[in-house]
Amino acid sequence: MTTATFSAATATRPGTVRNRVLWTLQILLGLFFVIASGAPKLIMPGTLAENAVDNLAFPVWLLVFIGVAEVAGGIGLMVPKLSALAAGGLAVLTVLAAGTQAFIADKPGMAIFPLVLAAVFAWIGYERRGTVAELRNSLSR
Repeated sequence: MTTATFSAATATRPGTVRNRVLWTLQILLGLFFVIASGAPKLIMPGTLAENAVDNLAFPVWLLVFIGVAEVAGGIGLMVPKLSALAAGGLAVLTVLAAGTQAFIADKPGMAIFPLVLAAVFAWIGYERRGTVAELRNSLSR
């Protein structure tokens, strides 16, 4: 019988297949948040604010702030040392989006997709948790 020894690096680093799945998700979701979700809020926030339904009328500055957060999170997902922090930030953002859909827009069925995204981002953040220590070590030098 053999015994396996695990170091701290192998405990926090996902396997090869899982790593490929994570990077595929990170790149696809990162591009989605940069191109399809965040960019329209930065390019045409006034048009989005005017076309919103009455109970979802947000100020333009809030749409721009959300757009900046989505673009920063999408870019951060694709940067190896920032991926865990970006995933955590996007998880919070999507939970807030689900709350907005459920309670402000009165459409709880529309909250399912952001909650699924929040779960995916939480998983990505958990799997990439080792990058937080790497980032902290590289910044403390």
